[in-house]
Amino acid sequence: MAKKADNHNEIELSSQLKQVKNHLDGNTFIFKGKMTVEEFANAIKQNEKIVINKLKKEGANSKTILDENEIGELAMEFSYDFKKIEEINEKNVFDKMHIDDEEKNLKPRPPIVTIMGHVDHGKTTLLDYIRKSHVQNGEAGGITQHIGAYQISYNNFPITFLDTPGHEAFASMRERGASLTDIIIIVVAADDGVNKQTKEAIKHAKNANVPIIVFINKIDKPEAKPEQVINQLADNGLLWEEWGGDVIIVQGSALTGNNVDKLIETIILVSEVNSFKANPNRLALGIVIETGFETGKGNSATVIVQNGTLHKGDFVIAGSSFGRVKMMFNDLKKEVNEVLPSQPAKIFGLNKAPVSGQKFIVSKDERKMKEFATKVNEIEKDTYVAPHFDDSSIKFNIIIKADVYGSLEAITNMIEKIEVNGTKPFIVKSSIGVITENDVIIAKLSKSIIFGFNVKPTKMINEYAASNDVKILFYDIIYRLQDDLVKMIEGTLNPVVVEEETGEATIQQIWQHSKVGTIAGCKCDVGTINRNDNARVLRNGVVLYKTKIGSMKHFKDEVSKINAGQEFGITLEKINDLIVGDTIQCYKLIKK
Repeated sequence: MAKKADNHNEIELSSQLKQVKNHLDGNTFIFKGKMTVEEFANAIKQNEKIVINKLKKEGANSKTILDENEIGELAMEFSYDFKKIEEINEKNVFDKMHIDDEEKNLKPRPPIVTIMGHVDHGKTTLLDYIRKSHVQNGEAGGITQHIGAYQISYNNFPITFLDTPGHEAFASMRERGASLTDIIIIVVAADDGVNKQTKEAIKHAKNANVPIIVFINKIDKPEAKPEQVINQLADNGLLWEEWGGDVIIVQGSALTGNNVDKLIETIILVSEVNSFKANPNRLALGIVIETGFETGKGNSATVIVQNGTLHKGDFVIAGSSFGRVKMMFNDLKKEVNEVLPSQPAKIFGLNKAPVSGQKFIVSKDERKMKEFATKVNEIEKDTYVAPHFDDSSIKFNIIIKADVYGSLEAITNMIEKIEVNGTKPFIVKSSIGVITENDVIIAKLSKSIIFGFNVKPTKMINEYAASNDVKILFYDIIYRLQDDLVKMIEGTLNPVVVEEETGEATIQQIWQHSKVGTIAGCKCDVGTINRNDNARVLRNGVVLYKTKIGSMKHFKDEVSKINAGQEFGITLEKINDLIVGDTIQCYKLIKK
C-alpha cells in the first residue's frame, strides 16, 4: 500500500504558465498563434490597409483571421523573420506540465499496452482470451465502441491493456490510446492483411515512439498468408527482427489461444528491457480515457494513473472539472480505496464530466485549484453549439445524445464531414446522458431529429416526443448512424426500420442457476412482453446489452406473454451481468 504523498509532491501549475505577446523582437516577429489582421497590424505598428493589400486575399478586412502560414508570409512581406512560441495557459498547461522525480523514488510499474488494428481482425477476441471473459459478447456488432482499460496478471506480472476501437470514425480515440501507452500491439489478420485502418494504426504507433509488437492473428484459417502479411508490414515501415528490423512478430490465433502466451511473454520481455518506472509516493497524475454519467453516482471518469497513487478522498482537477473522489472502482467493478501507477479505475465525485484525453492531477490546495478550473472554463469552448434557426442554408438539424464522451466526439467529428448535394447536417446540441424532455423541446423548436447512441428515452419521453412530432432514432453502431444520416439527407432512406417498444420491466431479484445462468425476477411496468421480442438491458438509462429472451416463467409455468403489472422470471441469451434495478426493454423491428 502506497503512503500518502507529502505537500512537496504538489504540482504547481501556475508556475508553469507562460504568456506570449505578439510583438517584434529586433527583426523577428514573435507570435503565439492565429490572429486577426488588426492584431497583426498593431503588433508590427503598420496601417491595416497596407497589411490587407499585402495579404492579397479577396474580401479580407481588419477582422479576417490569419492562420500560421499567412502570418509567416505577411512577416516576410514586411522583411521580418518569424517565430512561433507556444503560450502555456490554464487550458493547455495540463498537457505541457513538467514533473521531476528523483531516481531513488522511482519504482517499477506495470506496462500500459495498447491494442490496435482493423475492425474484425480480432483485437477484442485477443483481449477477451487474455482476460478469460466475454467482452466481445457485449459489444454491438462485435465492434468495440469505447476505449476499455483492463489489468491482468500473468505469472504475477501485471499488465494494463487499452483496447482501442478499429472503425475509422474513432481515429481520434486511437490517437488518444497511443498517447499514453508504453507498448503497442498491432493485430493483423493473416487472411486479410494490412489495409487502411492497419496503416493508420501503424502511423499512430510510430508517432507514439514506443516499442511495437505485431500479432498476426487467425493463423489457423485455411486462407492465412502470414508471409504476405510480413512483406506488407515491411512495405509500411515495420521490419521484422529476423529480417534485421526492430519489430517483434508473433503468429497465432486469438480464438484458440495459440501463441497468446508467447505474446504476453514478449510483452513482459519488452517491459523488462525498457524498465518502466513511476513514483507511487507522490500526488497522482494521469489521463482520463473515458467519461460518462450514472444516475445515483453522478459524473464518472475512467482514468489511468501514470504517476503517484490516487486515493479515495483526493481532490482531483482535470481541465475545468474538479472534485473529491467519492468512489473508485477497478476494471472488475470492485470498489477500491487506492489506485497505483498504471492501474485503471472509474472515479466519481467530479463537478462535471471531463473531456476524454484530458490529463488530471491531485492537488492539496482545493481553493486555488477551483479558481484555476474556473479560468480554464472561461477559455474553453462551450460543449453546445448555438442553433441558427433563421439560417436558410441549414436544412437538416440534429441533436446527438451519447452514453460516453468518446462516442460523442467520434460521432460529431464524423457528422461534420458529411455534405450531400450542398446540404450539411447541423448539430444543434450534443451531450452525454439520457434523452430528456428538454432535448425534445429543443428538437421541436429547431425542427431537429434526435439521434441516441447507446442511450434510450423512457416510455414517457417517447410519448412526449411523439405528441410533439419529434423523431428519436436509436443506434449502437456508428457507421450505421452515418449511412442512415446520409440517406435521410438524400431522401433515399425508405422504408425506415424502426424499433417499436412492446414492454418494459424492472429487475427486482437475481438468482444464479448452475445450468441456465442468471435468472431475473421482474415486474412488467408497462406494455406487454412477448417471448419472441428483442430485448436490451439498460442501467441508469444507458444501454448495456442487446439480446434475445431466453425463457420466461410466470410462477412455475413457461409463458409466451406477460402483461403490465405481472411479476415473472426471465433469462436473457448470453447475458449474465444483471443487477437489481436494471431495466429490460423489449421491442420489435418494423418498417415504416
